Amino acid sequence: MMIPLHGIGGRQDLPVPFGLAVGGAAVAVGLSFVVLGLAWRSPKYRGNASGKPLPAAITRTVDANWFRWVVRLVGLAIFLYALVSLMFGVDRLTNPIFGFIYILVWVGLVPISIVLGPVWRTLNPLRTIHLLLSKLLRQPPSKGLLELPSWVGLWPAALGIFAFTWLELVAPDRATIPVLQAWIALYVVITMFGAILFGDRWFSQGDPFEVYATLMSRLSPWGRRTDGALVVRRPLENLDGLKPQPGLVGMVAALLGSTAYDGFSNSSTWIGWAQNQDVSMTWLGTGALIVFILFVLVTYSGATVMAGRLSDSSRTSLPGLFAHSVVPIAFGYVVAHYLTLFILEGQRTLIYLSDPLSNGANIFGTGLLAVNTGITNHSTAIAVTQVLAVVCGHLLGVTSAHDRAVALFPRAKALAGQLPLLIVMVAYTCGGLLLLFSS
Repeated sequence: MMIPLHGIGGRQDLPVPFGLAVGGAAVAVGLSFVVLGLAWRSPKYRGNASGKPLPAAITRTVDANWFRWVVRLVGLAIFLYALVSLMFGVDRLTNPIFGFIYILVWVGLVPISIVLGPVWRTLNPLRTIHLLLSKLLRQPPSKGLLELPSWVGLWPAALGIFAFTWLELVAPDRATIPVLQAWIALYVVITMFGAILFGDRWFSQGDPFEVYATLMSRLSPWGRRTDGALVVRRPLENLDGLKPQPGLVGMVAALLGSTAYDGFSNSSTWIGWAQNQDVSMTWLGTGALIVFILFVLVTYSGATVMAGRLSDSSRTSLPGLFAHSVVPIAFGYVVAHYLTLFILEGQRTLIYLSDPLSNGANIFGTGLLAVNTGITNHSTAIAVTQVLAVVCGHLLGVTSAHDRAVALFPRAKALAGQLPLLIVMVAYTCGGLLLLFSS
């Protein structure tokens, strides 16, 4: 059965067997306590101060102005090519713009950021356009008309993530050109207007896609050391370098909550209940999406506050200090929910992109390209991969939280202080497995 997802295709993988889901949850719980009981008693990660420098030739190339401009122009060219489909393509599902936005950009940012690191900062076409305009006006790109208040933090990006996931999962007629045109126009106008007002700092705080990609790139082995050197380091050590700031908790809550809602919205329980209500699916979906995000925000923040009390910590910024530990859990959710969608619909989108106007004029030769659906023949492997993604994301999150806890809390009470956050993380993991089972 094909369950509509993202308005463009369907999930091709089978639901996770109940026994496998229960087993995965038990493993997650058991290994969590093993980590807490046997892991290190003092912090091991050094964040941005760590890392082994890459060969000087690689660093010189990556930092070279010509190389950065090549990457920028590639990102800009792809963006402009996709705009052809958005502005002039026909309004049907074979238009590649739907797969480009919902699959290649939204889902594809995760593997790109993990494999290549924070490359989206350079690839970002809107940042490139702003840079070109700044050069044309002969003013530094960092210069804006106003100073961005420090309390703003990542809240604009968190709201942007909510807006995009609402479009992706809830908005009526989301797989139509006029709706997508309206959303992208608003996104471009708001992002560029913010950059004009506050300078290019706005992209790292207000552009939801750049902030999302930057968060996921913290799970990459590549990074910058505090002295500016390009280095390779353990992914969790890279993650440890994520600095707390206003809106970070809201951002990770929006990512995790929206992905959880995606799985829930495909469950037969939700669909059957919602279809029998007098309220429209749009209002119900909007309310449910908000509830899922708020649930993550409240439970996570409450757990960190309780952790502070149990460990006699007087810090008031604990939610932000532990927010990095939620990123691996969000990553596990993304892999579990979107892996097969990305592989199958990604292929289809690339084929459609060879015909940006959807008029049958495939520039690579009509009929020569086809989607390889071989992955659908391995339902057991898919199910195991889904469970492992959720469980491994959970374990990475627990490990990150443990290292941060022993760094912040008094040694005698560090273990007790972690228990509330551990309980919440276990709940997220079990909930994620249950959603996979029910979808």
